[in-house]
Amino acid sequence: MSESTMKQDYTLPELCKFEAVPLAAMLRRKEVSAVEVMKTYLDHIDAVNPAVNAIVSLRPREDLLAEAEQADLALARNEEVGPLHGIPQAIKDLAQTRGLRTTLGCLLFENHIPEEDSIFVARMRKAGAIIMGKTNVPELGLGSNSYNPIFGLTRNAYDPDHVGGGSSGGAGVALALRMLPVADGSDMGGSLRNPAAFNNVYGFRVSQDLIPIEGVDVFYSQMPVVGPMGRSVEDLAMLLSVQAGYDARAALSLDNPQGWLSGLAPADPKKLRIGWLGDFGGHLPFEPGVLELTRKAVSLFAEEGAVVEDVEPFFDMAQLWEAFMTLRSQRVGGKLHAAYQNPKTRSLLKPEAIWEVERSLGQSGLDVYNASVVRTSWYLALLRLYERYDFLVLPSAQVFPFRAGIDWPQEVGGRKMDSYHRWMEVVIGSTMSGCPAISVPAGFNENGLPMGFQIMGRPRGDRSVLEATLLYERISNWHKRLPPMIAS
Repeated sequence: MSESTMKQDYTLPELCKFEAVPLAAMLRRKEVSAVEVMKTYLDHIDAVNPAVNAIVSLRPREDLLAEAEQADLALARNEEVGPLHGIPQAIKDLAQTRGLRTTLGCLLFENHIPEEDSIFVARMRKAGAIIMGKTNVPELGLGSNSYNPIFGLTRNAYDPDHVGGGSSGGAGVALALRMLPVADGSDMGGSLRNPAAFNNVYGFRVSQDLIPIEGVDVFYSQMPVVGPMGRSVEDLAMLLSVQAGYDARAALSLDNPQGWLSGLAPADPKKLRIGWLGDFGGHLPFEPGVLELTRKAVSLFAEEGAVVEDVEPFFDMAQLWEAFMTLRSQRVGGKLHAAYQNPKTRSLLKPEAIWEVERSLGQSGLDVYNASVVRTSWYLALLRLYERYDFLVLPSAQVFPFRAGIDWPQEVGGRKMDSYHRWMEVVIGSTMSGCPAISVPAGFNENGLPMGFQIMGRPRGDRSVLEATLLYERISNWHKRLPPMIAS
């Protein structure tokens, strides 16, 4: 089915219009069966996914329907069930999924079938999620464009001639096209926020250590996080309640405060002070239209009575970028060092991965220490800003979704990009501080391409970020705009 045919003839199934929380409630009330939900989603995926390539490694239909039938039987026996019971899910292809191929989009892991789930995946499964398959990613999660030699390119939900972003690109596109009701993602350099902005959904980079990530380097960088993606704040809060909480395998993980949905209410705009960071005082280049569109969206807060002011970070942002690069290269280089050392496996790595490893080999322990000092200084600078502001806001990306076939933008706003991720520098403020930040829909440019802006909260201020987003959800309608191929 071509996209043009879908525009004219395809009707979005009713069950795919529901977000996760109301759909789960319908299942628990037995108003609809898990088998019916699964059949509807699989048919919808068959119709829509070929145009965008968001969901990969889809499990056999008969296996999924059998699992859905077991979910229905549990409800028939009046068993206690979790908040995701009977909800179809596809897990980002960087996370381990027991018995289901996990490739990381890399030929090194093309046939890798894990024996265990990642911690957060196990929690989603225990909460009743039925895992259908995986969502596509860039190779090894490197870069904000989801293409790899195994599955190919994920295309934008609103215009398949453009990219869907990354590294949670498959998740963002699948959400926008209603192939998933809610989704998981992860983020080190904007990988939850970029695809959310590119596909008009929410992507929540939560506080570091709120959702446990197991691994041998858990004490080292604390830069990557797992987080929820969704089309409503209610769904984000629900999935976060499932994913979050201490696990001994992640030694620095935090306790789950619980009650993410309980009492969640929109922030009072008349009590809000919001600082617009924009382009970091002229430091960052932007594609024309991005700053204007996102600043206009932020002005909705002011129309409700909030104070919104332009603010500069009063920090050497070039120094922060170099520190980010050092810490990122050390982490990526360490993980890929063995593969790089072997000529046979090195040939299976993308050029950007090799670049990261070789950059790490030229760094010293003192370089890493100095980068960590810069990171701490940035955190303290933000604390001073949070004495004046409740939230800091800025665009989620420096460009609109770019043309499919381009690996990454070579130039932004007339400035040459010197690395494959330099065009996403706008996201590093949250990564380097550990503060929570969410990308929310900001609208569309004249070509119908989406953009988002980030709401960055105080340290451990995840709940307040959700409440500010809930306010924005009430005063903005952008999140309700469907992609053209399913809008009919």
